[in-house]
This record gives sequence, structure tokens and C-alpha cells, in this order.
Amino acid sequence: MSKSGRPREFNDTAVIDSAMELFWMNGYEACSTEDLCKQTGLGRGSFYNAYGSKHKLYEKALQRYHKIGIEAQIDMLQKQEPLKERLRALLYWSIEEDFSHEKRKGCLLINAAMERSQKDPVVALLFQQHLDLLENALRQAIDEGQKSGEISQQRQATDLASQFLSNYYGLRVLNVAIQNREKAVQMAEAALESVF
Repeated sequence: MSKSGRPREFNDTAVIDSAMELFWMNGYEACSTEDLCKQTGLGRGSFYNAYGSKHKLYEKALQRYHKIGIEAQIDMLQKQEPLKERLRALLYWSIEEDFSHEKRKGCLLINAAMERSQKDPVVALLFQQHLDLLENALRQAIDEGQKSGEISQQRQATDLASQFLSNYYGLRVLNVAIQNREKAVQMAEAALESVF
């Protein structure tokens, strides 16, 4: 046996996913260590030995959410389809994400940023990384659309990407606030038309 003691007897990814669900439903402040132990099935000792603190587990949960989400979004934007269909797919994916889970509340990263980015550098940095990667993928997709003639070159791809990103995140915040799927679809189509 190694000096580090007994090997872990739990699935790390499953624990992180389970904690992610709880943070997603309740936010960071409303989750106690006791809640997390109950949700993940870990004893208090195992919890602290494995993760050190509630915040460390929160960080791991946000990183996992970021990785899964950014890969899905970038994949949509890099598909070999017309630009309008790629952007529409992204918007409708976000609506599905925001409305298909009864207990979850919108985008976990947006929620985390709104709750904690002013006082938590880890959250602020992770959200900024997510934003930068998505904006870059949008700019590249729009640039391709301009080169293929799908979209006018009158405005810079950078400006159009920033505008679309603003509409996209506005939509996601409103999805949580007003919980109206029909309105979300209407806003998604308006966001799409504003670029073309």
C-alpha cells in the first residue's frame, strides 16, 4: 500500500457530477458540506480527504461543466453546415438546456458568475475562459460565413460575434428569469436575424 493510504473507493467523476447537480439546483452559498455529503454519498472524512473543501469540489464541478458545455457549443459552430443553421443550432441547444431539466436553473456557469464572480477569482476566471472560447468560435464561424458569401462583410466578424454573444447570454439569463419557452424561441429567432 502506498503512503497515501487506502485507494479511493468511489468514482471521482460520479461524485463531481452529483455535486454539480446540487450546486446547479441551489447555488454555492445554499449548499452545505452536509448537503454535499448526502448528495454524493461520501462521509465527511472521505469528502475532506478527497476534495479538501466545499470550494474545491465546486471548482471541479464548474470545470467539468465548462468542459462538457464548451465542447458541445464549439462542435455545433464548427459543423459543415450553413452559418445560419449553426447559429440556430446553438440557440436552440441553449433553450433545450435551459428548459429540459425541471430542477436545474439555466446555465450553471452563468449562475455561478452572477452569484460569485465579484468575490471569487476562480469563478471569474473560468467564466471568462468559457466566454473567450465561445466568442472565438463564433468569430471564426462568422468569418467563414462572410468568406462564403452567406453573410455581408459590411461589419467586422469580431463585432458580429460580440453582438451575437451578447444576445445569446441575454437569452440564457431571461430563460431563467421568465421561464417562457415560446418567448425564448421568439428571442432566439430575433437574435439570429440581427446578424444576417
